[in-house]
Amino acid sequence: MGLPLVFLAYVVAFGAAVLGCAVGVRRALGVADADTRRGLVGVVAGSGGWALFELAFLVAPSAFLKYVAYDLSLVVGLSTVGAWLYFCSAYTGRSFHREPRYRHAAVATYVSIVAVKLTNHVHGLYFTTTAVDAPFPHLAIQHGTIHWLVAGLSYALVAVGFFMLFELFLEADYDTRPLGALVGVTALPVALDVVGFASPLLVDINYEPLGVAAFALGVLYVYEEEFLAVQLTNGVDDAVVYLDGADRIREYNGRARDLFAALDGATGERFDDVLPETAETLGDDHPVVARAVDGETRYYLVTDTSFSLGQSDIGRMVVFSDVTRTERKRRELERQNDQLEGFAAAIRHELLNTLQIIGGRVTVAGNALDRGNVEAARESLRTASETTDRMSGIVEDLSVLARHGKTLEDTERVDFRAAVADAWADADVGDLSLSVEGDADVVADPTRVRELLASAFAFAAHNGASEVTVERGDDWFAVAGDGRPPGDADPEAFFEYGSAVPDSEAGILLPNVRMLAAVHGWSASLDTDYEDGVRVVVTGTGSVSRPGDD
Repeated sequence: MGLPLVFLAYVVAFGAAVLGCAVGVRRALGVADADTRRGLVGVVAGSGGWALFELAFLVAPSAFLKYVAYDLSLVVGLSTVGAWLYFCSAYTGRSFHREPRYRHAAVATYVSIVAVKLTNHVHGLYFTTTAVDAPFPHLAIQHGTIHWLVAGLSYALVAVGFFMLFELFLEADYDTRPLGALVGVTALPVALDVVGFASPLLVDINYEPLGVAAFALGVLYVYEEEFLAVQLTNGVDDAVVYLDGADRIREYNGRARDLFAALDGATGERFDDVLPETAETLGDDHPVVARAVDGETRYYLVTDTSFSLGQSDIGRMVVFSDVTRTERKRRELERQNDQLEGFAAAIRHELLNTLQIIGGRVTVAGNALDRGNVEAARESLRTASETTDRMSGIVEDLSVLARHGKTLEDTERVDFRAAVADAWADADVGDLSLSVEGDADVVADPTRVRELLASAFAFAAHNGASEVTVERGDDWFAVAGDGRPPGDADPEAFFEYGSAVPDSEAGILLPNVRMLAAVHGWSASLDTDYEDGVRVVVTGTGSVSRPGDD
């Protein structure tokens, strides 16, 4: 007579649980965190032993061996409760598993309950057995009151572990639904226990090892990146992207998705295809990327490290750490250093130029006196004096700019048209005409933005313009003069202190424009497509509507 199919199904199910737990233990031994590894190995190994004794209970050839196997399954199964709590505490970053009082209480409780279980054959208070033939020959278990008290305590403690895990999953900045479902699978066999106790549809034994085996295989082989990601970034506020061994995107948290919209739906794609500039940054000496967040530019240090299970690297973790404050300071120091170098170059240039002029004029004056031409000598000496005064003025201007060259901390809403009018009044523009297009306000330092515009106007006048046009756009403004066009000159040369483009007297004006733009976080450049003169464009200014425009 062949074995009933239902018996074979039980044997296959518990045999698979034993095999699954054995495979899971091997993988769990590679978990990096020591406490998590110990707890997880304890849960999986204990459940594997539990399933093995349940399997022995089913296939043992005698009632005595079945009884012993079931008794031992209860002893091993109870150990998984402690291992489960240890794992949940370690995985979620808690310290309950390290507390001596909890550990001592757990050991004492376990030993007491095990003593009751192992002496059950004497008192029979934990369970009794009866030989039955349906649905196949086996020992039917009738649990006593002590069993249900222990079961209630066990389920309550297991529920504490579930709470710790689900709390972490809810707080994690990932899609943790697959992990939540796997944790739920470990609780599903409780329903089978209830059905087995309350009806003849199932044999009344413990089905929990089946759920634990499914959980172990799921978190250690199917969702290993997610399992590690949630633990690794518990309490971490940085954006994180996980890549597999082929640099394909496997997982990312919500902060990463907020920083990089291209990540949404990009799972399975190569990282350097989705974020090429960021991937390239990883190889830089200074791997920092800039992102617009809530209307401001923030800076993130990009670092990566491999993560593994066992001896095998299974991917890389790319972390974006917000270093905005530090990077702004670094850029400010770098800009100030460049500015100081520019000031030094300007002063050196002006000094040499002044000395040459003065020396030449004094020589001319001497020659004129030798010829008895007092008027020519006086004129040459007057020119030398004016050159000296001009040099003093330039040095004074540079010292003022040095004071104004620090990055701004306090700004305010400035009426742009009013700032243009004030700057026009300050600048030496002669008989130039002015037209203004656009009237959106700008958030800036009033004094500095006025000086910026005045320097641009002075340059236009010096460059031979007859008309100056100021335009205000959504995120920019421009000052255009119809004077001499740049021609073949390098556009950047116009912004170098002391440069002779277009001549030495104008060498400080456009550098002032760029420097005063930089202290606001703006950028200044020449419009190389403009052919009717010189057009200076300042970008990054933002657009602030005038009151009442809405």
